[in-house]
Amino acid sequence: MKRWAALLTVIVVGALLLWAEGDMPAFGDPDAPAHAHVAPRYIEEGAEETGAANLVSAILADFRSFDTLGEITVIFTAGVSVILLLRRGERL
Repeated sequence: MKRWAALLTVIVVGALLLWAEGDMPAFGDPDAPAHAHVAPRYIEEGAEETGAANLVSAILADFRSFDTLGEITVIFTAGVSVILLLRRGERL
């Protein structure tokens, strides 16, 4: 019975993901909502506002710094978790 419940769950979640994918913009679409608000401002004013020579570094370090810090925290936590799981049998 558990196998059927798991299979049904996978099928339902897969169907929902495929249905939701239909509402997403095409890959690389410049008119997608994610690109409509801040991307032009980053490109036009990023270098002069931050003083950085590289636009990508300016965006990651100045405009998106809290987001980048969060991503680094998640990666660090995952790495520490893997190390702890692999050393689970050993004494610390």
